[in-house]
Amino acid sequence: MRETPTIEPRRKGRSGMQSMLIPSQQMVAEQIRSAQQGVFTELGVLRRRLAAEYGADACCPVTVQRHLRAIADLSFLALQKGEPVSLVTPYWRMVDPTSLLATRLAGGAGFIRERLAAER
Repeated sequence: MRETPTIEPRRKGRSGMQSMLIPSQQMVAEQIRSAQQGVFTELGVLRRRLAAEYGADACCPVTVQRHLRAIADLSFLALQKGEPVSLVTPYWRMVDPTSLLATRLAGGAGFIRERLAAER
């Protein structure tokens, strides 16, 4: 069952409004799962895809990053417990291993590099 998206009006510059998608964690996870295997995809691309899919002008970057952190924690924990890689959300595809964000996510930058390399 697909969730109904939350789209809020936001000010855009001096003379207008834009619609801002506030995605659920499930929406973010679905976009991550659809990312190309072994290739790093920027979070901006994920946000633009979500906004386009739900008819919004933009997608909230703060909400997406919060969901990404939660997804990373769940996925990394599942892998540590022995779950097959094919059953977890591959958050490493959305994080540049050289970024500060990579050091803050479960597994760290080294894990993200290893997973991307293993998928190639």
